[in-house]
Amino acid sequence: MERYKNIGGDSGVAAYEIGQGSITVQFRDGATYLYTSQSAGVANIAEMQGLAVAGHGLNSFINRVVRKGYAQKLR
Repeated sequence: MERYKNIGGDSGVAAYEIGQGSITVQFRDGATYLYTSQSAGVANIAEMQGLAVAGHGLNSFINRVVRKGYAQKLR
């Protein structure tokens, strides 16, 4: 997994891994979720991937838009 840059300094996201049509997000508490195009929507996954690479806004986007739209809780 790639460490999340956390440019804002207050994100709950610690790390992420981008896959084809998916993103796995690890939060600071250790919880890790897999989000897929099927579970969260193609446009939302693309947005999440862009925010992850930018290192800013991913946690907020998940809380505001995606919420429980994960495919699987991995940890």
